[in-house]
Amino acid sequence: MVENNLAYKFQEVEKEIDYTYLPDPLKYTSVSLSDVLNNRLRLEANAFNLEAKVANEKVLANRYGTVKLWSENGLVESAFHRPRFKRIYVDHKEIPFFQPSSIAEIYPKPSRYISAKTETDLESLKVKKGMLLMTVSGTIGKVAIVGRKLDDQIFSHDLLRLNGKGKHDTGYIYAYFLTETGQYILQSNNYGAVIKHIEPDHLKSVIIPNAPEHLKKEIHELVIQSYDLRDQSNELIDKAEEILYEELQLKPIEELKEVFFDNSVEVRNYNTRLSELGLRLDSSYHLPRKRLAKKALTANSLKNVKIGDKSISQTIYTGNRFKRVYVDKSYGAPYLTGKHIMELNPGGFDKKYLSIDQHAAQIKEQLLIEHNSILVTCSGSIGKVVLVPKHWENWVGTHDLIRLIPKDNDIAGYLFCVLNSEYGQLILKSLVYGAVVDHIEAFHVADIEIPILKNQSKQNEINNLVLTANELRHQAFLKEQEAVRKMENVINSTTNSHSSMAAEAAQGYKRYNGISNI
Repeated sequence: MVENNLAYKFQEVEKEIDYTYLPDPLKYTSVSLSDVLNNRLRLEANAFNLEAKVANEKVLANRYGTVKLWSENGLVESAFHRPRFKRIYVDHKEIPFFQPSSIAEIYPKPSRYISAKTETDLESLKVKKGMLLMTVSGTIGKVAIVGRKLDDQIFSHDLLRLNGKGKHDTGYIYAYFLTETGQYILQSNNYGAVIKHIEPDHLKSVIIPNAPEHLKKEIHELVIQSYDLRDQSNELIDKAEEILYEELQLKPIEELKEVFFDNSVEVRNYNTRLSELGLRLDSSYHLPRKRLAKKALTANSLKNVKIGDKSISQTIYTGNRFKRVYVDKSYGAPYLTGKHIMELNPGGFDKKYLSIDQHAAQIKEQLLIEHNSILVTCSGSIGKVVLVPKHWENWVGTHDLIRLIPKDNDIAGYLFCVLNSEYGQLILKSLVYGAVVDHIEAFHVADIEIPILKNQSKQNEINNLVLTANELRHQAFLKEQEAVRKMENVINSTTNSHSSMAAEAAQGYKRYNGISNI
């Protein structure tokens, strides 16, 4: 009878609902006819994105006023991409050909090589030092400044090439598109049902704060300093690799001469010894070039030591698969995926954060990333190698990364240099297995032999060059982040007359997004 008493029922506490695995609340808003007319009659929801609306109001409210990015009074002198063309790919190194996705990488490398006979204006595909590049298809809005590494290199047609009007405009625009605000405004212009695109003309509707010249100069110079540091870092990596090749008497890898079993038939064929099978019957594992690379890498060393040996590494492992719970930045740790490990700031403003509360044990035991450890992608795109810079320390990484913890910093840089070389890459990729999705395992990497140089001072020099390069990358990151902070200060510098407008837009976004004011 007591349980049926109404007063007793009022004392019951409603059970708290766990929202961890529920979908995000639906975002919705109303759109006026004038908004549709002003937005080129576009009817897709993304064109009226709520975050973009808040971002737009925020920029309009800044104290310095705004200009359309590409207009008579704007900051862009020219913006263009190139027409499609049929490519003639070649195996040997003729003309390096870069894909747009590589612009965000710390050390961009050509994806393939094309023939000089390719029927297109190759000169018009080249990018020039100081030019701003932007991805305009698929993944939209990644930006980069052309430094010494990419100067005069040929890129795919579907990459936006942008030149600023003023001396300090290019770096200023670059910093703007690294901010959350700039990206939301840019993304609201994309179109396409399957593959997203933006066109150069869309820049004519993008607004940007018209900061005074001294602020543009500060931001631009920080960006250029960041790219100068990246170039210096890459030059040190190149120098370290040159020393490695000299000490081991390695020739360019394309000069390795493959010998086939029977040259009288058109199909490439080869034999292998039973002792070298390694219980692997897949032909890619036994390619002659892989065997030649392995032999050449270890032929002129003092000795060869497997990576799994305790004189080389403390441990090599991958994490266990798990269901990920992503949360707001305030409650999570930055989450690194294999797709982004070649970038200076993986994921940019749109990076994901893994819940510390939900994954505390696994983060501590398996997922934390250590400074100067080596990460190797082991699923999908195999063999990408990175030496962890200081600003990634205490981030968490996907289970699809092999963590190689060197014995100490006296071997870390040298170990990276070997694995990152063309010889190391060929050996890593030859270990692949899998019928649909390619994989390698930690024990595969542990079994790779590393040559110890006869000249210990040269090995130390290689190691120190790589560690210095890694520190320069950290400094480049700090410079870029300082530029972004200054850009955000420009965006958020509201006048009294406009601050209420921006606040009202933000409150509207919270209301439609289901965020309470508690």
